[in-house]
Amino acid sequence: MDWNKTKSIFIFVFLILNIFLYSQYVKNYKENQNVEVLGEKNIEAKLKDDNITYAALPNNVEKAAYISGKVKLFNTADALQGINEMYRVEDEDTLIVTFQKPIKLRNMEQSGFQEFIQQYINAGASYTLWDINREEGTAIYFQRMNDRTLYYSLKGLVKVYFTEQGEVYKYEQTMLEQLGELEQQKNLLPPIQIIQVLYARNFIKPNSHITSMKLGYSTLFQFTQTQVFAPTWEVRVQTQEGTSEEFFVNAVEGKVVDMQLDVKAVEEEE
Repeated sequence: MDWNKTKSIFIFVFLILNIFLYSQYVKNYKENQNVEVLGEKNIEAKLKDDNITYAALPNNVEKAAYISGKVKLFNTADALQGINEMYRVEDEDTLIVTFQKPIKLRNMEQSGFQEFIQQYINAGASYTLWDINREEGTAIYFQRMNDRTLYYSLKGLVKVYFTEQGEVYKYEQTMLEQLGELEQQKNLLPPIQIIQVLYARNFIKPNSHITSMKLGYSTLFQFTQTQVFAPTWEVRVQTQEGTSEEFFVNAVEGKVVDMQLDVKAVEEEE
């Protein structure tokens, strides 16, 4: 390993991160001048007035660090090399594997898909199932670090293709390696304050129920082969109409993270 080169890369990443965080602080400070400031007691009262309820909130997550990872460049040896597989590498960072004889899922529920990825995909245990689209016949998995999900990172996911009969015939994989903390852990905004941010911006509607809150990571910025992630609260909400919505809020800065472009890219990726 070229230690001097590696050290220079980390110094550069730290510098960019600090500049970015300062600019975001100034931006968020100005934005927050125009947002009604609600105390914890007041937000709870307002939620009650609007009949907004929530499940038990996490109470043991107070600190987390920014993390970074390097995009893995695949070669054919990274596939499991089964005799039933045909594989190719696209753009150096995407492994595409086709099964000559499709693999039958034990069931088409979450457990069946999770069993498949752990058994048939290299490093499959480092991914978690995020979404099953039965109409399109696809399932998407996101990579994890320390049991926390890297939300919608196009360089850290697996996309599985399956038939109506529950047979997997192809998958595509990207992966981040050398994942690690960039600096000391930061104090995180508590869950009730995250709810306050979403409520103040009218994301959470009256008569809704907040079903869960989890801590993960969202992409802060990326270089050619390196990505930096920020601790991020994932908030799931069930609306009055019975639909499910998800929101993401930077757990350090309190900024709502827009995932729409990433969602579209993940869904359209071939």
